[in-house]
Amino acid sequence: MKIKNNHNLPLDKFINFFLYNKKFGYYMKKNPFGEKGDFTTSPNISRIFSEMIAIWVIGFWQSLGSPKKFNLVELGAGNGEMMKVLIESFQNFPIFLNSCNFIIHEKSPSLIKIQKKKLVKNKISWISKISDLDNEPSIFVANEFFDSIAIKQFKKKKEIWFEKFVNLKDIKNPFFFEKETNIKKIEKKINLKISYNQNFIEYSDLGIDYLRNISKFIKKNTGGLLIIDYGYTEKKMKDTLQAISKHKFVNILENIGNSDITHNISFDFFKKILKKMGGLQNNLTTQKEFLLKMGIMQRAEIIVKNLKFSKKADVYFRVKRLIDERQMGTLFKVMLVKNQKNKFKLGF
Repeated sequence: MKIKNNHNLPLDKFINFFLYNKKFGYYMKKNPFGEKGDFTTSPNISRIFSEMIAIWVIGFWQSLGSPKKFNLVELGAGNGEMMKVLIESFQNFPIFLNSCNFIIHEKSPSLIKIQKKKLVKNKISWISKISDLDNEPSIFVANEFFDSIAIKQFKKKKEIWFEKFVNLKDIKNPFFFEKETNIKKIEKKINLKISYNQNFIEYSDLGIDYLRNISKFIKKNTGGLLIIDYGYTEKKMKDTLQAISKHKFVNILENIGNSDITHNISFDFFKKILKKMGGLQNNLTTQKEFLLKMGIMQRAEIIVKNLKFSKKADVYFRVKRLIDERQMGTLFKVMLVKNQKNKFKLGF
């Protein structure tokens, strides 16, 4: 395998290459989801998770005035499980169902194949760019989407900033190194004073673009963005870079292209971007609080009513994974981005 001309890649280009390159990219060549894969997302843990999202989406649609035509966009739909359960849940709401354009934004051709197979009976459009959307009110759902986007990292040493790079001259022995950088140029490029009160910086250029472009779309056409992802709320940025294979953390520079490279979202950083844009409001809570307020326990009780004990226990075990503070309950956060005038707060 060759990387043209340059063996030294900034961290984000390294991640992007090994996650999304058409030939070598991790997401391009395999289905990483589920017990047999490398990680399990909430929709694959329990369908009740997606049912809670379905209820929330209908409530939010009503807060927009129940538009007769609108877009429901899932960003990075994985193996299609959430969209499948959403559509099944919406069958009970025919007016909503007839108003909704179902859309998936997905980069990976192999995952699109899996999604199409699972969603074969449904009218769904796949888009490669947010700009391909019709100018309709739109609800965007991003479950573990932003954490899969490549990040940059910078470290301050004696008032000088350095950017993290990867040397790939010998693909069997890659290594990290640092290059001095002009942080002011970077701040000018992203139009945000990111280094203020920081000794370490971790962010995604592409993640910023997604957040800004979707937020601009929402401001223009009304709607909202629901982000569900693991992350933190502290003002100080952290080094959260990690790789996962077969449900375990692994060395990022070992078995490159065969493990998922991910990070935790700085929700404080997201808030700063949104504040600078103006005209938007955001709500933030934990996955535990969101799901409890959405009625996940009441839904579980209805489902288990006539089940045998072993199946009852399985339902509650799965729900516990989603809301327990030692598992996904507080590590995962839920953020809603919407127009300032919209006072909708279901789940928050």
